Amino acid sequence: MPTRRDIFLLAIACTAFVSPVQADDRTPLAFVTAIYETYEKPDSDGALIDDVMKLRRYFEPRLAAVMDKDQEIAAKHHEVGKLDFDPFIDAQDWEFKTFDVAIKDTAPGKVSATITFTNLGKPTTIVLDLIAIKNDWRIYDITWQRDGKLKNEPKSLRALFGLKPPA
Repeated sequence: MPTRRDIFLLAIACTAFVSPVQADDRTPLAFVTAIYETYEKPDSDGALIDDVMKLRRYFEPRLAAVMDKDQEIAAKHHEVGKLDFDPFIDAQDWEFKTFDVAIKDTAPGKVSATITFTNLGKPTTIVLDLIAIKNDWRIYDITWQRDGKLKNEPKSLRALFGLKPPA
């Protein structure tokens, strides 16, 4: 019969094999927090989405595939693709030390995460529409607050890539 010590040691051993990527997906708050914590670290590259595995890590499959195809085409032509800024912060550069996340259930298996922070002195709000895929959370769309200075400027990631916005 296993002792408490045996069970405790087994529990510790099992948690050692759970990667942070798996743990981050369990709740919408943990998923979003893991993304934005990368921006708080000095000299961080933020949440990189520069290859297909990283895209699949964050985005729902169809959006990840469209983004990957755009990156491939741009790379072949030595150009920057449609996404020439960091979609998680709606900027190319950042400097912020804190952020707030508000989670709102919108439908079964869907939530909206509103992230607020002050980046380089500018108050910023980003909304991530998340969907549950199996036991993980993925981004269905990102909506940015835009001031409307550019008439045809897309206000969401799906719009940028010509995909249907959330229903």
